[in-house]
Amino acid sequence: MTETPPDLTPTQLGAYFAFTEVSSLLRHAVEKQLRDAGDLSYVQFQLLARLGDAPNGQRRMTDLADGVVYSRSGLTYQAHSLEQRGLVARSPSPDDERSTVLTLTDAGRAVLAAVFPGHINAVHSLLFASLSDNDVDDLARILGQAAAHLRAAPPRSAAPRRRKAS
Repeated sequence: MTETPPDLTPTQLGAYFAFTEVSSLLRHAVEKQLRDAGDLSYVQFQLLARLGDAPNGQRRMTDLADGVVYSRSGLTYQAHSLEQRGLVARSPSPDDERSTVLTLTDAGRAVLAAVFPGHINAVHSLLFASLSDNDVDDLARILGQAAAHLRAAPPRSAAPRRRKAS
């Protein structure tokens, strides 16, 4: 028999509603900015940004899917779209022939350079402008704790793949 979970307190419910509202409003504005500035979806931007931060601009597709919490099949579709635009290149992994590596191209770096100033401005003006530095520290700590808790039992799309022993 499963236990009935406790009710949310009014404060918890308010925090949850505020979080979902902020998340939805921010994502909508950010997605519009990404579309307007670089013709990118939010997921495509996340992929390019993660590649831009990676050594040599490369990452395994499975690691990218795990990091952006996106299905592997969905990531394959997004990578194909980016590849058709010349923003990334796909190749077999030199370490594991079953894996595919995604590499950021010069064109992909140019799109990131075009998108980032507006992206940073949108995030700053929409999310951080009304918060003090202490508020931002608290927000980072709190959301970091929540993310770590959620990652402890992630959906399949966010779970790291187990690598077979060599």
